[in-house]
Amino acid sequence: MSIGEPQHAPPALVARILADKAGLWGKYPPANGSPDFRQAVAQWLTRRFKLPEGMVDAERMVLPVAGTREALYLIAQTVVNPVEGGEKPLVLLPNPFYQVYVGAAIMAGAEPVFVPGAAGPASQPDFSTLPEEILARTQLAYLCSPANPQGSVADLELLKRTVSLARKYGFVLAMDECYSEIWDKVEPAGALEACAALGGSVDNVLVFHSLSKRSSAPGLRSGFVAGDPKVMAAFGRVRSYGGAATPLPIVAVAAALWRDETHVEENRALYRTKMDMAERLLGGRPGFARPQGGFFLWLDVGDGENAAVELWRQAKIRVLPGKYLARDGVGDRYVRIALVHDLEQTEQALTRIKEIL
Repeated sequence: MSIGEPQHAPPALVARILADKAGLWGKYPPANGSPDFRQAVAQWLTRRFKLPEGMVDAERMVLPVAGTREALYLIAQTVVNPVEGGEKPLVLLPNPFYQVYVGAAIMAGAEPVFVPGAAGPASQPDFSTLPEEILARTQLAYLCSPANPQGSVADLELLKRTVSLARKYGFVLAMDECYSEIWDKVEPAGALEACAALGGSVDNVLVFHSLSKRSSAPGLRSGFVAGDPKVMAAFGRVRSYGGAATPLPIVAVAAALWRDETHVEENRALYRTKMDMAERLLGGRPGFARPQGGFFLWLDVGDGENAAVELWRQAKIRVLPGKYLARDGVGDRYVRIALVHDLEQTEQALTRIKEIL
C-alpha cells in the first residue's frame, strides 16, 4: 500500500479499441496526438469545469503526454531560466509534495521552496502569504489538488488567488489535477475554472491531467497538459526533443476515455466505499482524517517511519513514511496508505493496521 498504482480493472473499451486500432502501431505518432484527441480533451475540460464554450482552444492549448510525471518534470525545463551570475530562480512547491516537483526544480537549475499547508500538514499551501522577495524570484509554482498525499482540496478562492499571484509576479502555475476525478463529497474546483471566474484568460496557467487514476489505466501512460498557448508552444518544442510521443492506438483509447463518464463514476464509488471502510475501522483514532479527494490515507501515527517498519514487520503491509514526502519535519508523524487494492484486500489490510496501531 506504499505506491499509488490503481488496481481497479480498466474499462473494457481499452482492450477493444487497442485491438481495433492495431494497424496504427506501424505509424510514428505526431507529438500533438490527433485532432480527435485534442477535441475530446477540450470538450471534457469545458464540461467538467463549467467553462465557456471556446475557452479551451483544442489546437493551441492541448498536448498529449506520456503520463503527467513526464510533463510535470519537463515543464520546469521549459520555463525555468537561470540568470548567469544572479540569484537562483525559485520554484514553489507544496510541503508535503510529489517527489517529481523537487527533481524537476533542481535539474532545471532552480532552488525549490517548500511551502507547508496554511492550516497544518493536511492542508493546502497559500503562496500569497510568502514574502515579496521570494515571489519576485519565482519562475514556477506547483500545486496539487486533490493533494498527494493529504487528499486536501484547493477551493475556488484559493485557486483564484494563486492564479492572480502567478500573473502579478510573472511565474507559471503548474496545476497537478491528476486526482481531480476521485473525490468524496464535493467535486473539486480546477485552475481553469478559476481562470474562467477571473475573466477567461488562461495566461500563466497550465493544468495536468491523467488517465492513470481517473480511468484505472496507469499502464497506458496517457495524460494531457492544457493552458496558456504561449507556454504550451514552448513546452511543445521542448517535448519534440525530449518527450515521448503517445502511440496513435493509445491516443484513440484516450479520446474515448475522456468522453466516457460512466466508468469514472463507478471508479469513484469504489474508492468512496474504501474510504467508508477506512473510517469504520480507523475513524476512532485521533490521527485519522477522511480525505476530501484522492485515494490515500494521510495518517498521523506519531512516528511515521517507526510505524512503517512495524506494519511491515508484524503484518507484511508496506506503507510510505510521511517524512519521505516532506521536508522540515512536516511529514514525520505521518504514513501514507494507498487504498488501491480490491475491497477484500483493503479490508484485510486495514484490519491488520488497526490492530497494530
